[in-house]
Formats: sequence, C-alpha cells, structure tokens
Amino acid sequence: MKKIIIDQEIFNQFPSFKRGVIIVNNINNFAENAEIDRLLKNAISTATLNNNLDTDLLKGWDDVHRQFGSNPNKFPPSIKSLIKRIQKGGELPFINSTVALFNYISIKYLLPCGGDDVEMIKGNLMLGFSSGDENFVSLGSKVQEHPDNGEVIYFDDQTLNVMCRRWNWRNSDFTKITEYSKRLVINIDGVAGASKPLIEEASDELAILLKTYCDARVATGFLDLNHRELEF
Repeated sequence: MKKIIIDQEIFNQFPSFKRGVIIVNNINNFAENAEIDRLLKNAISTATLNNNLDTDLLKGWDDVHRQFGSNPNKFPPSIKSLIKRIQKGGELPFINSTVALFNYISIKYLLPCGGDDVEMIKGNLMLGFSSGDENFVSLGSKVQEHPDNGEVIYFDDQTLNVMCRRWNWRNSDFTKITEYSKRLVINIDGVAGASKPLIEEASDELAILLKTYCDARVATGFLDLNHRELEF
C-alpha cells in the first residue's frame, strides 16, 4: 500500500500547513466538457473583478516560500501565478476535465491545487526538503535538472523523481494528468489563514464534481501536524 507522507521537518518549520487530499480511481478524464468549461469561465470572471493578490491566503504562500529560501516573485506559488494570469487577461486552456476542475477550485477558494497520475509513481508520495540529488523534468520539457538543496519538493521516495518543485511552483512531466489517466491523487494545500474547514470544503466540492462530471470513484483525506501520513 502506497502512502502520501509529509516529512516531520515540514511541520517543524511550517506548523500551520494543512493538505486536503482527493484520491481518484477509474476516472473518465474527458478532453472536453461544456459544463466544466462554463464553471471555470465563471470563476475566472469573478476573479478578474477582485484584487485577490492582496488576500492573506496568497500572502501566506509568499511568506512560506521566503522561509525556505525561494523568491516568490521569481518563482511564484502556483495560486499566485494563476490569479496574476487571469487578472492580466490571460485565458486558461481546457487541458482536460480534471485539470479544469482543480483550476476552478483553486480560483474559487484561492488555494493551490494540483494532482498527479499515481500510476507513474513507484514509491510513496513525499513532501519534504531536497538534498539536491533528486531529478526533475519540467512539464513539457525533456531536460533533466536538480532542485536546490533545502528546497521544498514533492517527490517519489523510491526513484527520487520530483513531481513538483518549490512546494507548488512548477510541475513535472512524468506524472502529468492526461485524458488517459485513471488513478490520481489531488492535493489542496493551505498555510497561515487557510482553515481546516475551508480546505475540507474545497476538497469535498472537488470530489463531488469529479464524481458528477467524470464518473470517478473518490475518497477524501486530510493531513496536518497531527496526521502526517495517508494510505491509498
């Protein structure tokens, strides 16, 4: 049985960190869906009208990135990049149903949300600090690189292949979610002002949407200082 594991050192430095988890099986990850596209566009319209970059939810991620030595302006957290792109008038392509749905949830709740095709992962899914020896190939690239020593990374603890660098800055290519993916783990993260009820509400809504629109079997979980591991 594989696990999602948060290294204790993460909580030693960031005790407010919380992660909602959606475990997804047998999903039909359609390349197009008009209802999901409408949800996403409505969320984008709402976000465009609001100055969301000034909220504590986003500022909290800037603070966390600075604490582990990453510049959030040069390497912005994913939710910050998403909101900035929207407010500048940029469109979000409909990659597939799952990606569109977790973009919708990210925009609605102002929480970083991402996922991985777990059939590509051999070991446990670990969030921890990098030694600098791990391997990373960015989404859409074939060039291998290594994270900085002390960088927060999400990685396969057997192969040391990195799924995401700088906590939530850039995703890898090897676990990207495609329309052919069937087994996924999706994460919704929060720090500082993000409460457990907020993260659970976002997780529950995403789980319902995945069942409704993608015929998926889903289960939800929650990780925090008192619960660092989850089997799936």
